[in-house]
Amino acid sequence: MAQSPIGGAVKALQLELKKIQEEPVEGFRVSLINDDNLFEWEVAIFGPPGTLYEGGYFKAHMKFPADYPYNPPSVKFISKMWHPNVYENGDVCISILHPPVDDPQSGELPSERWNPTQNVRTVLLSIISLLNEPNTFSPANVDASVMFRKWKDSKGKDKEYENIIRKQVLATKEDAEKDGVTVPTTLQEYCVSVKPKQADTNMDVDFYDDDDYQDDIDDEDDDDEDDEDDIYPDDDDDSGNGGES
Repeated sequence: MAQSPIGGAVKALQLELKKIQEEPVEGFRVSLINDDNLFEWEVAIFGPPGTLYEGGYFKAHMKFPADYPYNPPSVKFISKMWHPNVYENGDVCISILHPPVDDPQSGELPSERWNPTQNVRTVLLSIISLLNEPNTFSPANVDASVMFRKWKDSKGKDKEYENIIRKQVLATKEDAEKDGVTVPTTLQEYCVSVKPKQADTNMDVDFYDDDDYQDDIDDEDDDDEDDEDDIYPDDDDDSGNGGES
């Protein structure tokens, strides 16, 4: 019997959530906004050391479609984020979050867009990479893009962009303290994959039986492998935004 799209999404998301909790990756932490809704996550991104965002604790909401992973999630910062590739309302505009369709007008290659082999980790790591290396050729926030280019071209002498970012980083410390999180500020701390200082102990993650779920995934992988190879011959990650969101 064919699996419904929403059933496949639940299983895919449950596996990803469990894996991230068991094997955390440096740079971010995740939790469910509501324990009863697997399709909306709260993510917290740590500002990378050695960048303007160092020490920052930027929170965002990630929403997944019913046919995930065949279509991408959306990501919206709820912390203030002044960035060329983030709209002023917090929506992130990045190629990896664009649907897997051929859109010559966007200037993006199909391989730069979402495909079902992407996941929460690749999305968040792309966003982290984007913080320090924004794509200013097709910005979501034109004013932030102009300001960034002035800062970069002046080699830091034009302080307007830098001052805004540092104020926003400082403002996130209250959220970090409220959540009981110690934000890494050195490369050594940042790159060590450890459990968050305050774990989400109340999260109910028992949506399925592990053995049955893995059997389903194996079966689906066998069925879909050939099709996905034809559709996505190149699986290059993209950390920029090549077109309008």
